[in-house]
Amino acid sequence: MEALADPQTLLTLVAALLVAGAATGFLAGLFGVGGGAISVPVFYEIFGVLGYKPEVAMPLAVGTSLAVIVPTSIMSARAHYAKGTVDLALLHLWALPILAGVMIGAVIARYADPVVFQVVFIGVATVNAAKLITGGKGWRVREEPSSKGIMRLYGAAIGLASSLMGIGGGALTNLVMTLHGEPIHRAVSTAAGVGVLIAIPGTLGYMAAGYGRPDLPPDAIGFVSLAAFALTIPTSLLTARLGVALAHALPRRTLETSFGIFLLLVCARFIWDIVS
Repeated sequence: MEALADPQTLLTLVAALLVAGAATGFLAGLFGVGGGAISVPVFYEIFGVLGYKPEVAMPLAVGTSLAVIVPTSIMSARAHYAKGTVDLALLHLWALPILAGVMIGAVIARYADPVVFQVVFIGVATVNAAKLITGGKGWRVREEPSSKGIMRLYGAAIGLASSLMGIGGGALTNLVMTLHGEPIHRAVSTAAGVGVLIAIPGTLGYMAAGYGRPDLPPDAIGFVSLAAFALTIPTSLLTARLGVALAHALPRRTLETSFGIFLLLVCARFIWDIVS
């Protein structure tokens, strides 16, 4: 592309990818989220600068973001597991329902307007942010876990919504778990594991969806850019452990409030996309 002929532009793009990787890894560790709210818009802008049309740049940004979420979520989940706060029983219960939800969401995503996905995210994230910032008083479905059937439905809904929104499912996992009285640190830790369950099939799905298209970058496998992935991963892996360490060092209310503010900022970005 012509943009790459300019060394200054190339250096700017590389720097942006390195920063996006660092932010993605840190958020994955701190909040148990995949960081897609950061990496997707950055990737989208970069692919736009490189001259790719929105109908290519957007799925390429989401697919590449999901690919980046895979190693960062794995590292984040392992670090949280070492702290002893990951709910392995819940992850086992959710594995198949989440996979089913991701597959259904991937099919729907091929036909629905992107605004629909943004509105869904804004609604869910705003409710979650309000709960976290207010301290969650009165925000309880029940103190004890629901039946396995209900929890499986939660898992399917998390997989479906996350697939539609291009995220790792951290915000939704935190909402479901804290509504059932789970402490924020346990919810954040388990959310990192959910990110792995969502990102791996999501990445494979986007690779398959775009495979063979002639209008993709030469480095891409379907809707996943290997060049963007390679430049983003090093800094994301470096910062994931920092996020985990900070998450376990912060008081519960500080972590809840910080995560709530983060979600509101992401909502503001999506609202800006819709109205602009």
